[in-house]
Amino acid sequence: MASTAGRPRVARARVMAVRDGRAVERADALAGEEPMEVRAAGPGQEPARVAVTMRTPGHDFELAVGFLVTEGLLAPGDLAGAAYCDEAGDQRHNVVTVRSRAPFDLGAAERNFFATSSCGICGKAALESVSVRCPPLADGVRIEAATLLSLPAAMRAAQAVFDRTGGLHAAALFEPDGRLVVLREDVGRHNAVDKVAGRLAMDGADGSGRLLMVSGRLSFEIVQKAAVARIPVICAVSAPSSLAVEAAESLGVTAVGFLRPGGFNVYSRPERVVA
Repeated sequence: MASTAGRPRVARARVMAVRDGRAVERADALAGEEPMEVRAAGPGQEPARVAVTMRTPGHDFELAVGFLVTEGLLAPGDLAGAAYCDEAGDQRHNVVTVRSRAPFDLGAAERNFFATSSCGICGKAALESVSVRCPPLADGVRIEAATLLSLPAAMRAAQAVFDRTGGLHAAALFEPDGRLVVLREDVGRHNAVDKVAGRLAMDGADGSGRLLMVSGRLSFEIVQKAAVARIPVICAVSAPSSLAVEAAESLGVTAVGFLRPGGFNVYSRPERVVA
């Protein structure tokens, strides 16, 4: 069930680069971005389109599975498999069908989606919906402050595609002692998290006792995805939103922001951090 690299993650371009008042033409590397359609089906069902997302090609099955799991549309134990759609012709690597052992509820898919912060969201309704299908985490993991401070450098060192393009977000799962478990990159922050969650689901595991580190800010949606994947601690190099903190507190997630050399802020469930 491993996804193959059917589309390039890095594209080449010729650019005019201006440096110190001089213009030169040179080659540049760009992060790949293409649409991917996610389809889902249960036993005896025809695959139904659930969503189309813009993503960086690579780890497509993880993205599709992780998206369905973190949106509450697929129980990890119901995962039967994932495959590209051969009927899509030259777009086959941009269409992924996820098979479930249980009947897939397309109506639930239509009900579960909320607008992102770019176009407005009813925060209370969204938070209540997530809480209903994601019980609070009671994970007793404890993390040393020194371990947290080591995570940004560890994540950055593993960002191979970012090194070439400078244009990708990352999500990295760590053990409590700081050992890297898995890192995924994507043009979308949420996609990177979905890829990590998908890897866990495909391995028959969850995030219990582990930490998630993300580039950029900490949003409500990322907290939601971490909670559904049962990850008790989530860290970001930038700030959380107010709704992200509210969700983290409600869902039992320790939210760490502004994680940079020299310090960090703990916004919820600070008892898991040993200063």
